Amino acid sequence: MTITLHADVENGDTSRENLKEPFIDNTSKNVNNSEATDPNASIKMALFSTAVAVCGSTEFGACVGFSAPAQAAICNDLDLSVAEYSLFGSIITIGAMIGAVTSGRIADTVGRKGAMALSSVICIAGWLAIYEAMGSVLLDTGRFFTGYGIGIFTFVVPVYIAEISPKELRGGLTTLNQFMIVTGSSISFLLGTVVSWRTLALTTGLAPCILLIAGLFFIPESPRWLANAGRKVEFEQALRKLRGPKANIDAEANEIHESILTLHRLPDATLLDLFEPEYIKPVMISVGLMICQQSGGINGIGFYASETFQFAGLKSAKTGTIAYALIQIPITIVGMVLIDKAGRRILLLISTCGTCFGCFVTGTAFFFKNQGILLEWVPFLAASGVLMFIAWFSVGMGAIPWLIMSEIFPLHIKGVAGSLACIVNWMGAWVVSYSFNFLVNWNPAGTFWLFSGFGIFNLIFVAKCVPETKGKSLEEIQASL
Repeated sequence: MTITLHADVENGDTSRENLKEPFIDNTSKNVNNSEATDPNASIKMALFSTAVAVCGSTEFGACVGFSAPAQAAICNDLDLSVAEYSLFGSIITIGAMIGAVTSGRIADTVGRKGAMALSSVICIAGWLAIYEAMGSVLLDTGRFFTGYGIGIFTFVVPVYIAEISPKELRGGLTTLNQFMIVTGSSISFLLGTVVSWRTLALTTGLAPCILLIAGLFFIPESPRWLANAGRKVEFEQALRKLRGPKANIDAEANEIHESILTLHRLPDATLLDLFEPEYIKPVMISVGLMICQQSGGINGIGFYASETFQFAGLKSAKTGTIAYALIQIPITIVGMVLIDKAGRRILLLISTCGTCFGCFVTGTAFFFKNQGILLEWVPFLAASGVLMFIAWFSVGMGAIPWLIMSEIFPLHIKGVAGSLACIVNWMGAWVVSYSFNFLVNWNPAGTFWLFSGFGIFNLIFVAKCVPETKGKSLEEIQASL
């Protein structure tokens, strides 16, 4: 199958029109070439635009976090078997795979803002279907639609943030995407312990979409997308709005212009182009990181956390679920603070070690339970292992693979390679989320030890293959690879 070129994450690959004239007239009266950029003006609109975009990330988190606190109630109300609920929990990843495949083309055709608006509408339709469901068919249909919507969000939100951000803030602002995913998931976990699953669908599901649609009226479109579409006047207006009316945008505008001219001289990329020797390394890095993220077990552990706590013998599964929700937010903030200081690679190494150890501890707890050893310690060890896992995952492995995906690809293969990486990620998410319940029922200790074993291979991959991209412009990263 050939995948056509989708969105260029940093340089807005849409139409292939020739752009020969500079976007910014250096003699413009509105620009003082000797004036330095006002840092406060530079970040206010970028921060606000990011805040609006990450409502889509919150929706992402609400969708994936919904299944854990709602599992027991949905199974009881609709009389679902383990297999039926596993299908409901995992079908979101099927929708997300399809959404990821089409996201680039949608974002290229209607723009980043248009793609986010469309995704919001699809998610709203999915949540209303879940709310009205009286059986598995409508329930699964709604879950599929929310999956399709967040599949688009998976691609377009980090793309939009990366394209509007000043380079010195790009890492932190892009990881805000992961922070809001965690926040959305945590809200679902917490609220799901006190309200019905139907109420949960209407509140945590619909609110982020409504806020996002409202916010889109006040933020600019991606300047890179506008530039590549040949919309010169709107490009300048958007860039000035993002950088401030007194900012000198000549250098940035010309850099964007030159990169787009380079892009337009290159041929459209297909899936087969990814196997050419000069592109193997960045594709291997991005796809490999997506496999690392999913093979650690995050979607199985996250989707069914409450059942895991209950199976371990914790007196209150809700207590474990609340702890799981609360621990993600502060740890993700730590990762956001460190990512542009410590660097991407070191955080990935630390995160991988921590998730590996957390799964090993949980697996050991279940082994003790099966062998009748230290039974009074089993619930504590199992809960501690799961909480360690999610804490260390939130430090790095949750956000950084998506950030590196938005940084590392050469210009003319970025769209098709990014789509491939998203497909691999969601395919892994489906395998883990669908099989998790069956694996745990078969051998809980072996399941978590399996995830721990994958963590060792993931650690070797990061140490050997993943480069550091901290402090480099997008053009510098692309040139180095």
